Amino acid sequence: MKRLSFLLAATLISAPILSAPAEALLVRPAATWGYTLAGEVGGPVAYATPSAGTKLEKKSTFEVTYTNFPEWAKIEMQSAIDVWASYFESNVPIHVDASWGRTDRATVLGYARPGSYFSNFAGAPDATFWYPSALANALAGKDLDRGSAEIVISVNSDGMWNTRGDGKPSNREYDLESVFIHEICHGLGFLSTNNYNSSYGLGTLQNPTPFDAFVQTPDGTRISELPSPSPELGRALTNYLVWSGPKGLAANNGVAPKLYSPSAYESGSSISHLDEATFGKTGADSVMTPNLDAGEVFKDPGPVALAMMEDMRAKPPAGTAKVLPAPPTNARALISDQSAIVTFDAPINARSAQVTGYVIKNIITGQETEAESSPAKVNNLRNGATYGFTVAAKNSLGISEFATTNTVTPSRAWKQSVIDSASDAKVLATAVYKKNPAIAYVDSQSQVLKLALWSGSKWSKTVIEKTEKVGNAISVCTDTKKVHIFYTDTVKRDLFHATFDGKKVVVETVDGDGPVVQSYKDLDRIRTASNVSVSNACVITKEGIQVFYRDESQGILLGAIKAPDSEWEYELVDGDRKTDGRTEGDVGFHLNAINTGGKTYLIYDSVTSVNTKRDAIAGEIRLAIRKKASFDAWAYQTLDSPRENVAVAGYDVDIAKSGKQILVTWMTAPTTSIPNPDYIRWQVLGGEIIASTLSKFGDPNAFLSLNENLLLVNCELRLCVMDTKLAKGKLVSSWQSNDPIMSGWIEWKRNRYAVAGINGKLVALK
Repeated sequence: MKRLSFLLAATLISAPILSAPAEALLVRPAATWGYTLAGEVGGPVAYATPSAGTKLEKKSTFEVTYTNFPEWAKIEMQSAIDVWASYFESNVPIHVDASWGRTDRATVLGYARPGSYFSNFAGAPDATFWYPSALANALAGKDLDRGSAEIVISVNSDGMWNTRGDGKPSNREYDLESVFIHEICHGLGFLSTNNYNSSYGLGTLQNPTPFDAFVQTPDGTRISELPSPSPELGRALTNYLVWSGPKGLAANNGVAPKLYSPSAYESGSSISHLDEATFGKTGADSVMTPNLDAGEVFKDPGPVALAMMEDMRAKPPAGTAKVLPAPPTNARALISDQSAIVTFDAPINARSAQVTGYVIKNIITGQETEAESSPAKVNNLRNGATYGFTVAAKNSLGISEFATTNTVTPSRAWKQSVIDSASDAKVLATAVYKKNPAIAYVDSQSQVLKLALWSGSKWSKTVIEKTEKVGNAISVCTDTKKVHIFYTDTVKRDLFHATFDGKKVVVETVDGDGPVVQSYKDLDRIRTASNVSVSNACVITKEGIQVFYRDESQGILLGAIKAPDSEWEYELVDGDRKTDGRTEGDVGFHLNAINTGGKTYLIYDSVTSVNTKRDAIAGEIRLAIRKKASFDAWAYQTLDSPRENVAVAGYDVDIAKSGKQILVTWMTAPTTSIPNPDYIRWQVLGGEIIASTLSKFGDPNAFLSLNENLLLVNCELRLCVMDTKLAKGKLVSSWQSNDPIMSGWIEWKRNRYAVAGINGKLVALK
């Protein structure tokens, strides 16, 4: 039976940020929960009101997926969300998975955790700490994990709840809204990831969070700096601990807020709450203590907890170095233009050594470059000369032993011509219109979708639409009369079609706005309400225009056909069954299509297995071919599947004509590098698969763009090109982006150019 889409697998195989070596983004699943325990029954009731500081304006958007929730409980959840939406600031929607069921411990009213933790992303105040999903997204300004919920909450269905919805439980009933306010706080990051072994008294804190960064003993020792695992950390976790963040202190009248750290460690409660004895009866700040009494009601997280959440958005102060740093590991030098990029991993004792920076030395010239982190750029080099480097870590006590890189020979990047200086063109696609180049592109800041057409003497730029939030999915096809642009909106999650005939822009919705999500089992296809914003590809055929796109809600590949003067007709291409050459894999995270010689070729990836972390661990490359636009005319084949040194085939795909042949390309990863690809593979259909790396320039990642035998690909968040005939790479652009660079090809002024968004401008490169 077809299962729902592997949502996180989709992200790990499709979202380029997760394999971006310049950011070296790290992700790990959340495994620690924060509890709300059932407190005293039969005591006095305490009906709280919102504090005077409650802000009514909405600062963030929460979207909840409910499992087995009664309607009255959904209302309580929404009330808690409305409270947090007025406090927690983020321009990235926060998705919550909420389930209603029995718990293993009757005393647990509810429990929650973040979806994942992220480290070393652009925007992180301290790249060495692990930030919970919602906070990481807020700081990064983008969704680092589009397929996974930011908060996971479970509620004990057997709790003695006040189900009346009046906010006035008796002294034998518990208030569900109060539990949700408490648990959302845990899900947003009010949570330590420590562990304690009671048999040996050992404390463990392998991946400290920004919450852990501000937890310290009364003498100022931070728990994140103690050895892990160790008895010292174990003793700290079961003794007096306080919060050291300046905003938390200010909200508590200058006194460091005491945390709940009883001598008998309590999993799910210790460290991750305000102290029960200190704050349990204080009213406004009692909500984030471990226990909720029957009859106790809270309408707001309380000023201390809110201030602590704000502390976590700031860079923690530097600690005290106790030892010299160990040398950095995995030091490597990469080719750049009149420069080199040096990458390395932090020393194994980076936290206890309180590393303050790195020193990179040019072995040939003796020149030294200071760097805060990896990667670092070394300038003032000569193209054609060969250089090697050493890297050492430093702290207040001194400098480490050095690590030595490989040697590199800098080379010249391609020349650039500006097409549009007012758009960063983070999203783009290219085509040929009336024998001239056409570029559809989106500015990430203004969200304006533009079309640039070359008239033979100048570029004319037309605004197609200003959308709410354009996704990375965009494709362009042309016929003799019109340019056809397909694009998506990550807010509405629909697929749109815009046409431009040189004078007029017409926009319509293709799919995603249907009344319900249509089951993959339905053979008669209609418009669906699925999320269709992940990927798309279009072709023009004699039967009309065709577009293919992923149904993210069910993990299937859909298609739509529109003949002249007709309505859209819909089809299910693949992912629904294992008969007729089809697959039940989770398909179409990436896809592309061409039509040539009367045939339509559609290439796409398929995730066939994920691990417990929900990383894709097995993936295939699929090809579908048909001669006519008939729903049953497809012929399928698998081009690449797991084998020795290939666990996942995918990450991106492309297809193009190469002379009279069809050339296809994709990326692969072995088990050891998942979720980051390390090889580019390509094949002339029917021929041998060829594989190569870009090791001299950086590991390949994201956004393949093929033109005959030349293949554009990202390398260390720059742009490189692979000659598929020679299996040789070259540098295209030495500018390093914060995100992978989308690119395309055009024929312009009788020459072939690459086009991309480079340093905030749409440029052509030759």
